[in-house]
Amino acid sequence: MKNYIKPDEWLILEEGFEPENNRVSESIFSIGNGKMGQRANFEEKYSGDSLQGSYIAGVYYPDKTRVGWWKNGYPEYFAKVPNATNWIGFNITINGIELDLATCKINHFSRELNMKEGYLKRKFEAVLPNNEIIQVQSTRFCSLAQDAIAAIEYKITPVSSTAAISVEAYLDGNIKNEDANYDELFWDEISQWAEGNKACVAVQTRKTLFDVATAMQFQAFVDDTQITAYPTPITLKKYAALKSDYSISKGQTLSLYKYVANLSSMDYDSDGIENMAISKAEKAAGIGFEALKKEQAAAWAAKWDESDITITGDVSAQQAIRFNIFQLNQTYSGNDARLNIGPKGFTGEKYGGSTYWDTEAYCLPFYQATASEEVARNLLIYRYNHLPKAIENAEKLGFKNGAALYPMVTMNGEECHNEWEITFEEIHRNGAIAYAIYDYVKYTGDKKYIADYGLEVLIGIARFWAQRITLSKDKQKFVMLGVTGPNEFENNVNNNWYTNKIACWCMAYCAQNCETQKLENFEEWQRISKAAEFDESELGTWKQIVANMYYPFDEKLNIFLQQDGFLDKEQVTVNNLLPSERPIVEHWSWDRILRSIFIKQADVLQGIYFFEDEFDLDSIKRHFDYYEPRTVHESSLSPCVHSILAAKIGDRKKAYEFYLRTARLDLDNYNNDTKDGLHITSMAGTWLTIVKGFAGMRVINDELTFTPFLPDEWKEFSFKVRFRNAVLKITVSKSETKIEQLSGDKVKVKIIENNGAKKGVVAH
Repeated sequence: MKNYIKPDEWLILEEGFEPENNRVSESIFSIGNGKMGQRANFEEKYSGDSLQGSYIAGVYYPDKTRVGWWKNGYPEYFAKVPNATNWIGFNITINGIELDLATCKINHFSRELNMKEGYLKRKFEAVLPNNEIIQVQSTRFCSLAQDAIAAIEYKITPVSSTAAISVEAYLDGNIKNEDANYDELFWDEISQWAEGNKACVAVQTRKTLFDVATAMQFQAFVDDTQITAYPTPITLKKYAALKSDYSISKGQTLSLYKYVANLSSMDYDSDGIENMAISKAEKAAGIGFEALKKEQAAAWAAKWDESDITITGDVSAQQAIRFNIFQLNQTYSGNDARLNIGPKGFTGEKYGGSTYWDTEAYCLPFYQATASEEVARNLLIYRYNHLPKAIENAEKLGFKNGAALYPMVTMNGEECHNEWEITFEEIHRNGAIAYAIYDYVKYTGDKKYIADYGLEVLIGIARFWAQRITLSKDKQKFVMLGVTGPNEFENNVNNNWYTNKIACWCMAYCAQNCETQKLENFEEWQRISKAAEFDESELGTWKQIVANMYYPFDEKLNIFLQQDGFLDKEQVTVNNLLPSERPIVEHWSWDRILRSIFIKQADVLQGIYFFEDEFDLDSIKRHFDYYEPRTVHESSLSPCVHSILAAKIGDRKKAYEFYLRTARLDLDNYNNDTKDGLHITSMAGTWLTIVKGFAGMRVINDELTFTPFLPDEWKEFSFKVRFRNAVLKITVSKSETKIEQLSGDKVKVKIIENNGAKKGVVAH
């Protein structure tokens, strides 16, 4: 862990340039707008260590699976979000010397991510190898108001003498993914051209045939005077540039502007996509950089009004939660049901940019409480639209009769993960899909969703579980063999408690909804049952399994065991690990990890978090006290669950400790992997630690309840939530918890006093 980010409530600040931190900073300072994203690569050439990254939402490439030993049922590809055309680039020479911070002496350097207004700014003063001194300031953003548009302002000021500055403003489609399995290029050229102050590169993904057109409008100013001469056009394969030369006196400033439009055939007709991209870039240039930047600030102000969490008395915690919320809002806007949330968002290549169960288990609550109902609904409809593919996925593994297995990793509903212990065994992901439907309906009250979309998905999932389960003659119970739970440090185990638990919950929840629809909505039930070819006997099967499922349990410890044989492991705790062995995934063999007691992420505790109403406080504490000391938290999804449960049982110290770990996971590079991209989906867990953990928000009998406490390090915290057409503001201070209804329909709210706030006030 190395914390070099300066504390600030609204800014992410880096002062001084350390090349060994560059890839980490490229992730941390990433920008995006839900349709595209860009790592914080330098605009000018940088020959040091860097991961170039420009990404377009929804565009993917089916990279051929790379495995040592092929097994039946393996997906043929691993979907990757391809590194798209580099739109930020300038090649710059000063008096014949190329500007490259890897070869310069750097006098001053700062990088600033302004989260309040949504832009990235960088400043530096550099001494070139020919001893010329220059100052540079660059500012860029991906527009939240116009999601096809990005803009760059790049200012160069000679400090030591008059400078002959050559600028090549370019668009480069000759890029590749570092994570390509066979070093294959993912893009073919459609066209490239440059003329006047315009340039365009259009490319197409191989195999999937997505078209992406990137167009730019270029402008240059010396101080406040615009240069009217046209640059020299340059075109090469998948490359278009505009080259110009300037003589800039000492103290003068050369200001370069790129107005860029990134369009894909996801949203625009391929035949006219290039002309549309040019038109949008020209329109953006006509608006101008400052006006676009003000528009950006206004769009972000609206986002912050919905989703901000304010913390008084702890700048580090305030910076962290805003960073997490900022990145979530940069990643997913919710207005397109074809899109979802990759674990790295637009910040890196790892995990291929694909959708995991993280969306349903962690992200959904954030979006359904901080945005319009349509946003969360679209996340669920994404899975409904993929139901036919989920049924196909199950069929490939030998399941029948409409059983549905949702993929662990996907871009289009088809499984594309290629590790057997994940693809075939980490089937608990099916449960997260069902739980998200339950969570959405419970929170929003949108019961119509069950009939419109949800029940068909639930039936497919319940059928899968019923076929995946085995009746053990020895135990005279139903069992689940050969699975991997959320704790991926255990593979191919029998009777993983969490998987057994969520499987039975899914079948019970589906049966309940089938019966409710049949009684209360018979016409819709007829449509659904016909579409699903439903047999009434299935209800009896599900209920029998639920009533007779086996769960590993230890009478002496009085806890559910993670899986069969868990107590055969050496019973040591994490405090026995040497710091030099952490993280163990980087220092231990996989064999040693699998045989150890250590847990990657919450497993039994994940189930208790989902189904806490079934456990009293003593039981929750008993399980927490056993499993938490054995958990190394080497999954980004782990600390938030522990924080919420620690808050539940009144362990305020642990709750805060785990909050900081999840909130500053990337800012402080806890797991030494921020260089690969940010942990976007676990950032939703940070929001959960405050709202469900410290504020204790729950929905009980259609009533919103809060059981708040205030961390000792804070003076106050507040946030807003949307709940059933109402907007509420919750403020927790040392003296009271106050809830104000700001707008919408009147809703029921209750404050349950806890260790923190002394009294509660509900204002309508």
